[in-house]
Parts: sequence; structure tokens; C-alpha cells
Amino acid sequence: MQPFLLYSDGKGNIFEDTSLYALGRTGWDAVEVEEQDWILLPNGGSLYELPGRRGIGQDVNTGEIRLCMKGWAVAAFIPPAHTGLYLAAYETAPDAPTLPLFCYTAAGWYQNQFYVTALRIEQDIRQEAAGYDDQSISSGVENLLKAYPHNRLVAHLANTCALTYHCPAARNYFMGRWECPIPTSPACNANCVGCISFQPQEESITSSHDRLNFKPTAEEIVEYTVPHLESAPFPIVSFGQGCEGEPLLMWETLRDSIIEIRKHTQKGSININTNGSKPDAVEALMKAGLNSIRVSLNSVQPELYMKYYLPNNYEFQDLIESLKIVRKYGGWSSLNYFVFPGMTDSVAEFEALRKVIRETGLNMIQWRNFNIDPDWYLHRMGIGESNEIYGIRNIMAELKEEFSELKFGYFNPPIERMVDFEHSFAH
Repeated sequence: MQPFLLYSDGKGNIFEDTSLYALGRTGWDAVEVEEQDWILLPNGGSLYELPGRRGIGQDVNTGEIRLCMKGWAVAAFIPPAHTGLYLAAYETAPDAPTLPLFCYTAAGWYQNQFYVTALRIEQDIRQEAAGYDDQSISSGVENLLKAYPHNRLVAHLANTCALTYHCPAARNYFMGRWECPIPTSPACNANCVGCISFQPQEESITSSHDRLNFKPTAEEIVEYTVPHLESAPFPIVSFGQGCEGEPLLMWETLRDSIIEIRKHTQKGSININTNGSKPDAVEALMKAGLNSIRVSLNSVQPELYMKYYLPNNYEFQDLIESLKIVRKYGGWSSLNYFVFPGMTDSVAEFEALRKVIRETGLNMIQWRNFNIDPDWYLHRMGIGESNEIYGIRNIMAELKEEFSELKFGYFNPPIERMVDFEHSFAH
């Protein structure tokens, strides 16, 4: 099976070029894709054109690698629970605009269907496109705004997150199920190159979200999270969302919230999505009753991490200490690992990842697609040539073999699945 290359006419129409097979991209290089790495474009996925970029394909007759000059290159957004194995292969013109903060997975056309280079890493259905019901979300918003008329967080989750940005976690909250978001921090102690909630005016990209602009109180947090933990199936409440800065900067409020939540209910799990920058704060939260942590990073190589996160007043080693502390207290530790083919699966990155897993006793890797313009990112990281690589699928297999207890996924597991993970998640 060799899908044909896709191109766009610049007017919202996508066509196949039957003279070229689609290729994938790893780092800077366009490469052939094995048949096992193509899957049907999942429900909830979408395609978009890449202006100022020409797709790179393989001539079906000669095998020559050449550009498609019929239109702009095309890439796929793949929905949650799926991990991209290759980027879209294209050549960028000097005057091309920087791409917005989405993922750019390779796509093709085969036997009247769209295909993408990805695998399903997670069987949890919590963010399936087909599972959302707009009527149920609207009525949930109406009911909960009435129930908590003075709660700024509920208003923010309703009007900004669920209704404006269609945030999957916020929409699930208003449907009364699963993971409930708790944004808490308008400030951050990192200056991430690809931050989705704040970008300096001089940057060539814009953030995809507006950041939370107030500091919630512990009372506001407890008011709406306790009923969720009491009533939702497989309930989780999570500090640290895409619409905020770093939640550990608000750790005293988080600590007070956790203590108060646990006075009212022992159900469900309390999670934090964080950069892991304040180990002392993490320890205080674990003592208060935090169940799990998810630390986000683009790389486990300190120099690449520092170039991307541009941290204020913390070092890479602080993340490692935070992960160790969570395990010391019997909590669940995950990496929110931004997958970038050609860097995530480089030999150097793989060796560094193995070291981190061994050192921290890590429970889980969430293999997340990196939402960033590939060329822009590589230039910002100072990557001038492609690394020696293993391939994304291959490093997953190697890790599974070496670390049999390590879990793979895409979402924070509820407490029930932390206890009995094997029955619910794919390998």
C-alpha cells in the first residue's frame, strides 16, 4: 500500500496527485513510510493546507523524490488518543508564513480514503469526537452556571473553555463525566517557545488560547470539584490546563483545596499537569493528598529542554526531583511527552529517556503530538541536520521490552485504572 500525495488548491479544496506517492518526514528528511505506519484518518481528525509549502513525494514511475508543484502541501491534525509517527513532508518557501500551533502529521490518499501516519496509543474514549453532544453540553453549562452563580472558575470553564475553545476536558465536565479541569494560575515561570496561552507580540506566531486572568480561591475550586468527584464516572480533577500558566506557582491555594476536597470526599483522583519546576511544592501537595502528576516536556535532554522552555529560576533537574518525590509518596507519575519525529526517536534522546525512567521509577508516558511548526521549531532548537534515529514505533517497542511495568497512553488515568491498568489501555 502506497498512498498518493495530497495537495491543496489554496481555496479549501484537496486533491490527490496520482503521479506521486506520499512520503513522511523525520527531522529535516523526507522518507518512505512502511505500510504498517499508515492508518485511516480517525474520526475527529482533519486536513489543512500548508501555505507557502510544496509537498515532497516519490514519483510513481521513476522512484525519484520531487516536489508537487500543483498546489500547497497538506498535513493532518490527528485527534487525541493517536500519536503521529511522521510529519508531513514538504519544502518551505522563504516567504512562507509560520504555521500555527497545531500538529502536522503526514497524510495521503489510498482507495478513496484519507490515510495518516499514526497509531492509536490509547483506548480511552474520553475525547472521542462522536462522544460529545452539543445539547447536553449546553444544558450542562446552563445548569452549572445557575448552581454556582458566583464561581469565576465555573464561568471561565463555561464561557471561555467549553463554548469558545471547545476544550474537550471542559466539555466533559459540563457533561458530568471523567476528567474535570481546574485552571488556577495566570502566571508562569517558563517562556515556552510554543506556548499556547501567551506569545510575545514580536513573535511570528500567536497563541491559540487566552490565558486565565484571575487567581481562583480554594473555596471556588472546592465548590465545583467535590460534586464532580462524588457523581462523575471514573472521576479526576486536574490542576494545570492549556488556558493557564504554571499551577505550582499557586501551590498554597492548591494545597488548601486538596485538603478541603478530601474533607468532603475520598472518591476519584486529584492530578496536576505541570512543568515540575518546584519539587518542594510537589512534596507539600503529595502530603496534602495529591494522587498523580504529569510533567510536560519537549525533550529529556537538558540542553534541548532549556532551549524550548526558557525557564525562570528552575533547572531541568527540578523536574526529575518532582517525579521522584511523587513516587516516594506512592503517587502516579507521567510524562506529557511532546512527540516530534526525528528528535523524540533520536539515539541521544532515547538513551536520555531510558535514564530518566530508571532514575525516577516513572509509571507512564503520554505520547502527545507536538503542536508546532516543524521548520520553525528545528531552527529555534538549532538543529541543522537530521539526527541518527530509531523510529517512533521502534522506540516504543524497545521501551516496552525493557520496562515491562511502564504504561503508554494519552490521558491521565483515573484511580481505578492506576490500580488495574492492564484491562483498560492499549499497548
